[in-house]
Amino acid sequence: MKNKLKGYFPSYKEIIKAKNILKDIIYETPLQRNSFLSEKHKANIFLKREDLQIIRSYKIRGAYNKIKSLSHTELKKGIICASAGNHAQGVAFSCNILKIPGKIYMPNTTPKQKVERVKMFGKKYVEITLIGDTFDEVSYEAIKDCKKNSKIFIHPFDDIKIIEGQATVGLEILQQSISDIDYVFVPIGGGGLASGVGSHFREFSPGTKIIGVEPKGAPSMSISLKKGKIVELKTIDRFIDGASVKKVGKLNFNICNQTLFNMQTVPEGKVCTTILDLYNLEAIVAEPAGALSIAALDFYSDDIKGKTIVCILSGGNNDITRMEEIRERSLLYEEKKHYFIVKFPQRTGALKEFVNNILGYKNDIVYFEYSKKTSKEEGPAVIGIELADKNEFSILLGRMRKYKVHFQYLNKNLDLFRILI
Repeated sequence: MKNKLKGYFPSYKEIIKAKNILKDIIYETPLQRNSFLSEKHKANIFLKREDLQIIRSYKIRGAYNKIKSLSHTELKKGIICASAGNHAQGVAFSCNILKIPGKIYMPNTTPKQKVERVKMFGKKYVEITLIGDTFDEVSYEAIKDCKKNSKIFIHPFDDIKIIEGQATVGLEILQQSISDIDYVFVPIGGGGLASGVGSHFREFSPGTKIIGVEPKGAPSMSISLKKGKIVELKTIDRFIDGASVKKVGKLNFNICNQTLFNMQTVPEGKVCTTILDLYNLEAIVAEPAGALSIAALDFYSDDIKGKTIVCILSGGNNDITRMEEIRERSLLYEEKKHYFIVKFPQRTGALKEFVNNILGYKNDIVYFEYSKKTSKEEGPAVIGIELADKNEFSILLGRMRKYKVHFQYLNKNLDLFRILI
């Protein structure tokens, strides 16, 4: 296999060197067997808990390794990075530890919790600039600043020193595992973690199948690998902010093209369900990108039975203010929440009849918006109904037709849904 690989791959020597650089800075995060997931999938499933890292993410590994590789002259000029959050925290932490100036560009859409943590880790050594809506826009501005002011750009993934730092995750997994590993599920944004882990496993555990996992709304690596070249996406869903990029790195593409067994995209709603399950059942706080690898397991249920699996839980920086949106997306994906425009007769008791005849005792109205139109026989209301069981949906529709309720279903009318909900 080695002879067929072309291009630069992190060497074992450089990965060990990165581990030594990081040994007094990071935690060696645990590789924990998860009983719930193991029983659910009839497999032996372990979680590599990078959410327990010092910045709650593996990103510190690559950021610190890269910055430590710079000369004194380069460090004195100052460094710049672009990040949706976790890489920024790693760079900020490194700047504070090494007492060097850093400027961090972040999208305006970055969760407030991540911005505050960057400030906390960087203290007086970092300056934060919020600009643009996506990582790609932010990266453009950061690189322009570097060229103008002769500063060093710390790329979040497309840099060999970053990749070598992330490869220490793979090094630890193999050192911690007591048996052969059949599959490793790795989240992918730009591809730094997958490149590092894939490189180490292809040399020391070539029989392990590395599965890259991306959000369905930002499948930049999946599409690039299918096309055989790097493809820049025109639009992406930014919800899974830590893994949503329009364009993967060149180094990352070349390495992933030769080390990944397969790619799996996961709907954002499925990721949200996984986040809630991890919290409710395991007391684990995972950010959307962190839950990606675990969310992919359901798509491999038949393949992984009886196997030993590792999922890299890559981060735990989840803003609590996002939990309502996470729950909403989960319910929509699980088909337990449905929105309608219902035309009510404008007379006393119409809503009561709807509740008694249509709703059913197990279900609940969780959203209701109505304005009475005195000159009309009917008045439209937007109603959100949460079901106890998704199988109740067909029964609900049957009752609405039986009682001749005039309605329009909104969940599949995306344009109208986005306007009204």
